[in-house]
Amino acid sequence: MKSALSFFLGRCFHTLRGLGRDRAGNVAIVVALSLVPMLVAVGASFDYIRSYNVRQKMQSDLDAALIAAVKQINNTGDTDALKKKVSDWFHAQVENSYTLGEIDIDTANHNITATASGTVPTTFMKIANIDTVPVSVGSAVKGPATSYLNVYIVIDTSPSMLLAATTTGQSTMYSGIGCQFACHTGDSHKVGNKTYANNYEYSTAKNIKLRADVAGDAVKDVLSLIDTSDKNHERIKVGLYSLGDTLTEVLAPTLSTDTARTRLSTSSYGLTSATSKAATYFDVSLTTLKQKVGAGGDGTSSASPLKLVLLLTDGVQSQREWVTNGSSYWPKVAPLNPAWCNYLKSQSNTMAVLYTEYLPITTDWGYNATVGSTMASANWKNTWGGTMNSGVSTSITRRDYIPYALADCASSKSLFLSASSSTEITAGLSTLFTQYLSAVRLTQ
Repeated sequence: MKSALSFFLGRCFHTLRGLGRDRAGNVAIVVALSLVPMLVAVGASFDYIRSYNVRQKMQSDLDAALIAAVKQINNTGDTDALKKKVSDWFHAQVENSYTLGEIDIDTANHNITATASGTVPTTFMKIANIDTVPVSVGSAVKGPATSYLNVYIVIDTSPSMLLAATTTGQSTMYSGIGCQFACHTGDSHKVGNKTYANNYEYSTAKNIKLRADVAGDAVKDVLSLIDTSDKNHERIKVGLYSLGDTLTEVLAPTLSTDTARTRLSTSSYGLTSATSKAATYFDVSLTTLKQKVGAGGDGTSSASPLKLVLLLTDGVQSQREWVTNGSSYWPKVAPLNPAWCNYLKSQSNTMAVLYTEYLPITTDWGYNATVGSTMASANWKNTWGGTMNSGVSTSITRRDYIPYALADCASSKSLFLSASSSTEITAGLSTLFTQYLSAVRLTQ
C-alpha cells in the first residue's frame, strides 16, 4: 500500500507544481483549492480500507476466542471467569493497530455472545481533523456440549455380533466346537463329557466375551460421558435401540442415565449377548429409526434438541438363512447401502458410526461364500441399490468394502471410526461422542 500512496502523492505534488506555473488565473486557483478535498477523499479511502482489514482481523480473533471459551462453559458457571478466558485469549491475538474496548458475555441459554470495539489511527484523514476510525464487531457461538441434545444409541444385535471378542476367545471357540460365533441356534455340541445345546451355551460356559458384550461396555462409557457433560441431567437425553430384522426401541430418550444402564444390562430388554436377532435389515430398521428420531432442532430448548445417532454395527445386510440356504441367497449378504442412512441425515440429524470390523475368517465356508467374496459377485446395485465409490474396484471383497459404505453413512469422515479389538470398540463410541461434543458453530 505504501508504494501506491507514494505514487499518488507524487502525482498530486507534480500537478500542484504545474498549477503554480499556470497563468490561467482563476482556473488554477479553483483547481488548486479542489485538490485539498480530493486528497482527503482519496486518502480517506486508504484509511477506511485499513480499518476494514483491522475489523476483519478483530472479527476473526473474537470468533476464535468465543470458540475456545464455549468449550469451557460446563467447567465453570462463573460469568466473570468465562469473561476473563475470552478476554485473555482475545488480547493474546490482537495487533497493536487498534485499541480493544469492553467485551460483554451472555451465557443465557448456554450461549456465549460478545462484542468488541476499538479505534484505528488514521493517516490522511488527519487533514480533516479525524484522528481515528471506530471499529466494532459482534459474535455468538454455541456448541453441542452446551445445547439440548438427544442421543440415540443404536446397537446391531445380529448373529455376527456374537463373534468372540478376542483372538483368544475365537481360538477357544474354534478348537472346542469348530465355530468362532456364539449363535443361539444350530447344532448341539459334545465336548468331552458335556453336551452344549448350542454355540452360545458353550461360550457362556467358557466365560468367553462376545462382541455384543463389548458393545454394551462401549455404551456404558458413553453414559458416563453424558453424566460428566450434563451433571444436573437437564439437557442431554439418551435413547437405546436394537437393530436387527427390525428396529426395537428399548428406551425412549430420557434424562436418566441410570435407567439406560438398567435396560442395557437386563437380558429381557434384548441388548445383551443373551439375545440376538436372526437378521440385519438396515433398509427396514433405519426407516423405522427415522420415525422414532424425527427432525433435529437447533438445540436452544428441550423442545428443539440437536439429535445425534450413534450407530454401532459391523455394517452387513444379512440373514443367517441366506448363508445356509444355498448360493442363490449369497449375494444378499453385503454391505449396507449408505443411502439408507440419508433417511436420518435428511432430517437434520447427525449420524456417527462405529464399525466393529468384520474380521476375516477364511477357514469358514460361509464367510468365503458371502462376505469374503467380491462386490462384483454381490451385484450390489441390483441387489440393494448401492453405488460403489468411484476408483474402488469391484474385485474388492464385500468385507473390505464395508468401511467405505459405513464412512458414507456417517455425517462426516470425522464421525466414522473403525475398531477391530475389544479395547478399540469400547473406546470408539466414546471417541465419536466426544468428537461430536467438541464441534462448535458460530451463530452470529
